[in-house]
Amino acid sequence: CGRGPGAGRGGRTDMALRCAASLAAGRQPRGPRREGTARWSSAAKPSAVKINEKTSREKILTLESMNPQVKAVEYAVRGPIVLKAGEIEKELRKGIKKPFTEVIKANIGDAHAMGQRPITFLRQVVALCTYPNLLDSPSFPEDAKERARRILQGCGGNSLGSYTASQGINCIREDVASYIERRDGGVPADPDNIYLTTGASDGISAILKILISGGGKSRTGVMIPIPQYPLYSAAISELDAIQVNYYLDEENCWALNVNELRRALNEAKTYCNPKVLCIINPGNPTGQVQNRKCIEDVIHFAWEEKLFLLADEVYQDNVYSEGCQFHSFKKILYEMGPEYYNNVELASFHSTSKGYMGECGYRGGYMEVINLHPEIKGQLVKLLSVRLCPPVSGQAAMDIVVNPPVPGEESYAQFIKEKESVLNNLAKKAKLTEDMFNKIPGVHCNPLQGAMYAFPRIFIPSKAIEEAKAHKMAPDMFYCMKLLEETGICVVPGSGFGQREGTYHFRMTILPPVEKLKILLEKVKDFHIKFLEKYA
Repeated sequence: CGRGPGAGRGGRTDMALRCAASLAAGRQPRGPRREGTARWSSAAKPSAVKINEKTSREKILTLESMNPQVKAVEYAVRGPIVLKAGEIEKELRKGIKKPFTEVIKANIGDAHAMGQRPITFLRQVVALCTYPNLLDSPSFPEDAKERARRILQGCGGNSLGSYTASQGINCIREDVASYIERRDGGVPADPDNIYLTTGASDGISAILKILISGGGKSRTGVMIPIPQYPLYSAAISELDAIQVNYYLDEENCWALNVNELRRALNEAKTYCNPKVLCIINPGNPTGQVQNRKCIEDVIHFAWEEKLFLLADEVYQDNVYSEGCQFHSFKKILYEMGPEYYNNVELASFHSTSKGYMGECGYRGGYMEVINLHPEIKGQLVKLLSVRLCPPVSGQAAMDIVVNPPVPGEESYAQFIKEKESVLNNLAKKAKLTEDMFNKIPGVHCNPLQGAMYAFPRIFIPSKAIEEAKAHKMAPDMFYCMKLLEETGICVVPGSGFGQREGTYHFRMTILPPVEKLKILLEKVKDFHIKFLEKYA
C-alpha cells in the first residue's frame, strides 16, 4: 500500500486499516495516482486486452535506426540464392512438383554435409574429452586416450565444459607451435604467438578490429584479392574500413601480380591509408596455389610499403595439381633473412573446417601473429577476452589436426589411410570438374590447383543481361537463380566474390560424392546450353 497525501506518522494506522479493508473486499489497494499517467493492472479482464491490436508506437530498432555498418554487410555464400534454395526445399517436402527431386547445395564448403566421413581418430579424441568415462573403455585406442588425458589436464576441473584462457588451452598452443615448426622445416614458433580461435574467421575479424583506425583520408584501407572470400568484404563493411581491391590474373590461372598490388595501393593512397594486405593461399574461390617466387614478391612488397600481412592458409592441405606445393608465408618470410623476418608483421590462419578434416561445426582454428608490438599483444588478448574463450571442443579438434597419430602409434595406419583417401578423392574431383566444365560451350574453368571450389567463367548473352536488369539482378545472380529453379543446383554468383567488370562467374564446391558430382555437372551442362539457346 502506498502512502497517501499527508500520511505522516499519525496517519500510518489509518492507512493500514484502509489497505486491510480493501484486501478483505477483494479489491487491489490504491496508492496515489499521478495525473496524466495510464495505469496497467495484471487484474485486467482478458476481454479488455486485445492481443493482436496494433498500436501506433514506433519500433526502436528499424532499418533506418540500425547500425548502418551492419546493414552494409553482405555475405554471398549464405545470401539470397541460399534463402531461395531453402524455400524450394520446403516446397519439395510439401509435395510440390519440381523438375528435380532434391536441392544440391554446392554453395558452401561444408564437407560432412556433402557426405564426407569424419576422421575416426579426431572424433575418438573429442568423444573421450567430452565423456571422460570412456577412458576406461577398451574400444578406444591408447594413443587417443593419451591425447584426451593431456587436453583434459589443461582444462579447469578436467572438464571440456569449463572456460579456458582467452588465448586457448596452453598445451594445445604448444602443439600448434610444434606443428608449425614441423611444417616449415624447423622455423621456430612460439606458443605465446599462437591464439586459438572460433574457426579462422574469428581470428581474421579480431586482427582487422585491432588494425582499423582513423577517419577521412586517414581511415585504414584493407587490400583484398578480387575474387575474394566474402568474409573480408563483410568484416571491412562492419568495421567501416575502406576496401581496396586488387585483381587476380584470370588469364594466368588467377596468379597474383605485384604490379597489380602497386596499382591498387597507389590509387588507394589518394582516399585512405592502406596498411593491411590480405592473401588467400590456396585461393578461395579461385583455387590457385601461389608459388615461392610470388610469395617472396608479396613479402618484399609488404616490407617495402609497410603493410601488415594477413595470410589465410586454411586450405594448406588441399593441393592437387602436379608441380604445385603449399609454401607458408611464415616459412618464406624466415628464409628471406632477418631484415624481413624481424620486421614484417604477419598473422596467418588455419582451421579445422577445411583440409582433409572438414570439421566445420566444431569451429576450431588458430592464428599465429609474429612481430606484433608488445603493447598491442596485450590489447589483442584483451579484445579476445571479451568473448571469454573459443569453443573448447573446437580447441580439442584443432589439437588433433596439429598433433595427429605418428608412425609407430596404434591409430597411425587407419588415420593415414582415411586422410589420403579424402585428399586423393578431392584431387580426382578437382580434375573431373575442370575437364567437364571446359567441355561446355561458353564456359571456361582454370585448373583447380587447390582448395575445394571451381570458379568457372560463364558467357551470358546480352538478352539475358537485359532481362536480369529488368528483374534488378546482377546477370550472374539471374543465371544462378535460373539454374536453381530449373535443376535444383545451388551455386553462388561470382558477383558475390567480386570479378572484373563485364565478366561473369559462379562458385561451386567440388565436395559432392563423385557420382553425384558427375550428375551435377551434366545438369549444369544441359542447363547452360538451353540458357544460351533461349537468350541467343
